[in-house]
Amino acid sequence: MKPTDISNPDYFHRVVDCQWACPAHTDVPGYIRLIAQGRFTDAYMLNRKSNVFPGILGRVCDRPCEPACRRGRVDEKPVAICRLKRVAADNREDVRDRLPKIPQQKNGKRVALVGAGCASLAVANDLMPLGYECVMFEALDKPGGLMRSNIPAFRLPVEVLDEEINMILDMGVDLRLNTPITSMKALLEEDYDAVFVGTGAPKGKNLEIPGRYDDPEHVHIGIEWLESVAFGHIDKIGERVLIIGVGNTAMDCCRTSLRLGAKDVKVMARKPRGFFKASEWELEDAEEEHVEIVVNHSPKEFVVEDGKLVGMKFDLMEYDLDERGRITDSRVVGEEFLPCDDVVLAIGQENAFPWIERDIGIEFDKWDVPVVDRRTYESTRKGVFFGGDAAFGPENIIWAVEHAHQAAISIHKHCHGENVADRLPDGMHLTSTKMGIHEWSYSNDYEQAERMLVPHVGLAERFRRLDIEVELGFSAEQAAVEVERCLNCDIQTVFTAKLCIECDACIDVCPVDCLTITANGPEEELRGRLSAPAQNLEQPLYVSAELPQTGRVMVKDEDLCVHCGLCAERCPTGAWDMQEFTLYHPHVEDEIAPVAPDKVRKYGT
Repeated sequence: MKPTDISNPDYFHRVVDCQWACPAHTDVPGYIRLIAQGRFTDAYMLNRKSNVFPGILGRVCDRPCEPACRRGRVDEKPVAICRLKRVAADNREDVRDRLPKIPQQKNGKRVALVGAGCASLAVANDLMPLGYECVMFEALDKPGGLMRSNIPAFRLPVEVLDEEINMILDMGVDLRLNTPITSMKALLEEDYDAVFVGTGAPKGKNLEIPGRYDDPEHVHIGIEWLESVAFGHIDKIGERVLIIGVGNTAMDCCRTSLRLGAKDVKVMARKPRGFFKASEWELEDAEEEHVEIVVNHSPKEFVVEDGKLVGMKFDLMEYDLDERGRITDSRVVGEEFLPCDDVVLAIGQENAFPWIERDIGIEFDKWDVPVVDRRTYESTRKGVFFGGDAAFGPENIIWAVEHAHQAAISIHKHCHGENVADRLPDGMHLTSTKMGIHEWSYSNDYEQAERMLVPHVGLAERFRRLDIEVELGFSAEQAAVEVERCLNCDIQTVFTAKLCIECDACIDVCPVDCLTITANGPEEELRGRLSAPAQNLEQPLYVSAELPQTGRVMVKDEDLCVHCGLCAERCPTGAWDMQEFTLYHPHVEDEIAPVAPDKVRKYGT
């Protein structure tokens, strides 16, 4: 194998699994260390640089970082990354004087933002400090989009939502509520230099089976029903409720039903649990509230008697799975009737663009979704950009935020006559954390504590009002324990081959056998003869240059390394060093004033 090219930012970035998995590439280990130091405001601002909404996402993020967390390979439970984000938000000081400054002199460019959800807000957050005039159109009477209308207040308190939205609106965004855009053609005829569409995926999927329209008052589309609840148009539901679907929206629907008076709530799943779309923690929260999740039931018919819904019929399903857990065949093995008073359909969402004319140069694909470039977020009409759910279908808020960062770069380049595809690459900076022979500027002791459980409001209390937040968040004391579970994966083991004397001290001290000095060879063969055979092909091997004594190579399995630093402590020649990796992931501000990678520093350090 060739020596590993550690000058490529992607190499060490992939080793920081949590940051690599985060769509916005939030500096997770960096903000966790700031929390460990009690620097909550600095941690919040480091979060905000990439994810824009730390308080919101600290409650409702879908947490792609946590399944990737290296701690989960050590003791099965990842670091509570998302909840630590909330710790920074809940304990920070006033940050208004640390927010981006808005210039008095504008740059003369006007951008129309359609929808006032997370994607449009994040675009405004990036463009306003550069002197853009951002005009935001919202059909509802409050901003926030699906963050407000589809996420119940018992998960996301209104005051948290409002505060972080207002941090952006107070930059001077021209927000026009109760102003739906009904014609893209008409909007394009107005004086805007670019248009960004961040309208989400506002259309809930229907279920076209017999009886669907025989009692429409008691059959609800999930996201529309949640919106009606959020805006106070619905305040009750029947005692027996069936939720059709088993995604995260279904979990919000079933838990909201309980707060509106339902006594018996069942979530109906067509497939086994392993195929659920809902996050595991969402399922756990629902089941804690005694929601019953019924598997292998496929909706067949709404049963209506004398004009009133009385229940549903379901086909009982049976599935054949292959050795990889994939469905190879299915069959109906019976039928069951379940009584109910109301049914909520939460079987998915889709985009809806009836207001975009089809003759203005915006192409749509076979699913009637606009064709959008996945790198620039520009449609087939120059100057019209899409992001969030409006671009590629339903995703989480953090995906919409990263779409917005990239779309803002494209909008800026478009407005200034530059190539929207010509973008700065990612960069990085490495800084030694060595402070003494056995001292490092981070906590490298392995903390054996299990993942802390987030305290919740008791079951008897949480149903009294719709807006009682169920999760209480970590206390400072609990956070102090949880932060120590982080393995500091951004503190990289950097090896200098010419200093190695092949004494094997690092190999002897490594607690996980991730180091091997051996003859080089093809990767597949080399992986099989390491101290601990490297089975995870998704994580690369770190291969050194030839060692000066024997011509062999030092090989490290990045999948096993826990970044404890013992190799660097034991090395008598300093061939190993622990160096902090900082990713440089450019935003639009960097396109104007690029920062040299060797000048990159973490926020507040």
